[in-house]
Amino acid sequence: MDTTHEVLAAQLQLMRTAHASAPMPPWSTRARQLRVLETMLQEQHEVFAAAINDDFGQRPREETQMLEVFPSLSSIRHALRHGRRWMKPRGSLANLAFLPAHNTLIPQPLGVIGIIVPWNYPLYLAIGPLVDALVAGNRAMVKLSEYTPRFSALFAEQVARYFRPDEVHVVTGDAEVARAFSALPFDHLLFTGSTAVGHHVMRAAAHNLTPVTLELGGKSPAIVGPGARFEHAVERIVFGKMVNAGQTCIAPDYVLLPRARVPAFIDTARQVVTRMYPELWQGTQYASVVSDQQYRRLIALRDDALAAGAHLHPMCNVAEDPLRRLLPLQLLSEVNDSMKLMQQEIFGPLLPLVPYDSLDEAIAYVASHPHPLALYLFEQDASRIERVLGHTVAGGVSVNDTLYHIAQHSLPFGGVGASGMGGYHGEAGFRTFSHHKPVFRQTRLNGAGLLDPPYGARFRKVLGLLLRRG
Repeated sequence: MDTTHEVLAAQLQLMRTAHASAPMPPWSTRARQLRVLETMLQEQHEVFAAAINDDFGQRPREETQMLEVFPSLSSIRHALRHGRRWMKPRGSLANLAFLPAHNTLIPQPLGVIGIIVPWNYPLYLAIGPLVDALVAGNRAMVKLSEYTPRFSALFAEQVARYFRPDEVHVVTGDAEVARAFSALPFDHLLFTGSTAVGHHVMRAAAHNLTPVTLELGGKSPAIVGPGARFEHAVERIVFGKMVNAGQTCIAPDYVLLPRARVPAFIDTARQVVTRMYPELWQGTQYASVVSDQQYRRLIALRDDALAAGAHLHPMCNVAEDPLRRLLPLQLLSEVNDSMKLMQQEIFGPLLPLVPYDSLDEAIAYVASHPHPLALYLFEQDASRIERVLGHTVAGGVSVNDTLYHIAQHSLPFGGVGASGMGGYHGEAGFRTFSHHKPVFRQTRLNGAGLLDPPYGARFRKVLGLLLRRG
């Protein structure tokens, strides 16, 4: 542990020294780094996808391209279009009593950013925060997951080819390395992963007073409202649950729907699965569960629920395959909050159905549980939509779809409460990784001296004017 910490600390010091020599890199430097990152992705995305496929055992290349490569390139190009504007200081007049002075907010790089990446989307969740760190003028150390060893090794190798070691540095290794990494005195630390591990990361960062952005998870509900386009709702929920075999932090975790609609949801979902995955048995367009450990965890959650009275509804005739870690979508009804399935984030292709008798009951159910990272609402009536939005708290919301709010450059991505803190993406990410330094500029001719001691008649008269203006 000591040796690991010393090596990482030395790397951090190298980057700190480099930052100190150029603490306000111009737009040309930032744009060059973003273009280098773009070039690396364009040239290496096929081998990155192949490595991710090998790590999972089966990860469709199409899903990696759609859910990792495309949003990564899109975020780089968005930063290149808008970063120069984000960098500009923003001026304003001083408060009336202090005129003619004026104020300025100067976006300033924080320094060296630490980024801890999970295994489920290892490319996008490394590139996304890295883009925001670089456009804000920082240097970055990136810790990749030990659960995607082939991708992690390849990504570290390629970053070392394209970037100087004092610009971007990638760290690989196990949980011990991750603990040492999170204990470093970064200028900001971003962690994406489970709530349980988030506690440890925040505790380690607190020792150094390192500010953190935590992108955690939780149980993200999908609410099918009384006025939903029902078949559309089922289709988008199934899509959101089956891409990457449900191993998505913002995947629908459970469905709240009108009680009378439960049988129809099950039947419609079977039709959707058959249409979307007509050759699911071949396993070429459906992801495997990433590891034996995760596979066993999912089976244990399902079996615990069944033992407690839940009903299982397989969505196809494909048998689960432990050797390939292939687990087709399974719905569960008759669930309750005493089941582990309803207490823990599922992070896999199991989907509980929770019936309600009124929309207010569904709202109350969501509000009585920890704030989720995402909430999905399917409804056409504007007043019902506003009621749900106004009476629930979630990190982000998609109305009449799933997942895609994460891909909007103008929307920050982040959690709230147990699902995380802080946000990034686009300008929100630039702000997260910048210090907006406030500067008050006094003019040569000013009235500040009127309030200097000794506090005599002049002072009392000026102060009286200020208080009346108050």
